This record gives sequence, structure tokens and C-alpha cells, in this order.
Amino acid sequence: MPDVDLASLPPALHELETRVMDHLWTLGEASVREVMQALNADASRELAYTTIMTTLQRLDRKQVVERRREGKTDIYSPLWTRDAHRAARARAEVAALVDNYGDEALVHFARQVGQLDAKTRAKLRRLARDA
Repeated sequence: MPDVDLASLPPALHELETRVMDHLWTLGEASVREVMQALNADASRELAYTTIMTTLQRLDRKQVVERRREGKTDIYSPLWTRDAHRAARARAEVAALVDNYGDEALVHFARQVGQLDAKTRAKLRRLARDA
């Protein structure tokens, strides 16, 4: 497998970061309060404003979101689309597995692919060819 420049790929997200990003991807851009309200709307336990603010600041430092100031409010927007982030993370994870486990990882991938139905395997071949 060719070397993957992990520095150019987005970092893995922790559980709360993933939940925040899911809402941010849906909203397009949002303030801390808007993200907090979206998260707390369907939560059994409400998250504090400062928790969401800290999480968004971390995502900004990780270069997953960008922050701009509107008056006294910070507005955050994703730097990666949901699909681009997912594809980049998959690439990084697979590269790490191959780096760590070599041929064993590839054998398991091949076995998994071999267990897929013919339609899915054909789709994967198309995707790999077009990538």
C-alpha cells in the first residue's frame, strides 16, 4: 500500500466531537449555542455551554472546523464535508492497520471482501477504479 501522509488527513474524532460534527455538518455553520441546542434537543442529559465551546475550540485547533467572529459570537463551520472526512479517516485507518499488521491485515480484508455478495463486490471494484 502506498504511504499515506497522515499529516494531511483529519484526526480521528472522539464521541462528543463526532456528535458535535454531525450537527455542524447538518447546520452548515453554527454558534456554540446553536450546536448546544441541537445536541440537547434529543439528549437524555443536557450538555453545558462550556462543554460544547471547549469541544468546538478543540476541533478548531485540530483544523476540522474554522471559526470566525461575528460581534461577540464565534461561528463555526466544517473544513471537511461529512463524506470527505469519512473517506479520509477510512484511508488513515486502513493505512494504520496495514502498517501495524502487514499482510495479516490484507488477508482479513480479502476474506471480508470475499464474503460480500457479487453486486457489492462489483460496486467496490468500480469505486476503487474511480478513486
